[in-house]
Amino acid sequence: MQNIPISAEGYKKLEEELERLKKERPEIIQAIKEAREEGDLRENAGYDAARERQGMAEARIKYIESRLALYQVIDLDKQTGDKAIFGATVKLEDVDTGDTREYTLLGPDEANPAEGSISFLSPVGQALLGKEAGDEVSINIPRGRVTYEIISVEFKGSQKASQ
Repeated sequence: MQNIPISAEGYKKLEEELERLKKERPEIIQAIKEAREEGDLRENAGYDAARERQGMAEARIKYIESRLALYQVIDLDKQTGDKAIFGATVKLEDVDTGDTREYTLLGPDEANPAEGSISFLSPVGQALLGKEAGDEVSINIPRGRVTYEIISVEFKGSQKASQ
């Protein structure tokens, strides 16, 4: 598999999450032990919940560990240019409604649309890659086809990715 770009801040957050999850293992094991001691496991909600928590934590640990070797850490403070690439903050205007949006293009494991970042692998991210201010892009989104004009492409560095 190929390298996956990630910001230094995103990589650090995943390392911290991995460390936290590994520290939670003994707590989860203890919760399972205590629930098991309560008797009948067929109708033991505490046991079921602890086992589910363990499964989710172990799956996340395996996922993060499998991805760490694939990441190509990129220092967002060194990113520059006129084109929308990984780390760029792109301001868009919907040509039909005049609504504006601003997205920072990040990797799939650190993108958070609620905080203004999207994956460069998403349909919108893919449409924006390589474009510059003044370009128009048409994208199929759940509500239909939308056309955006790119107002600006900026590189705000790590301050934007860590929000």
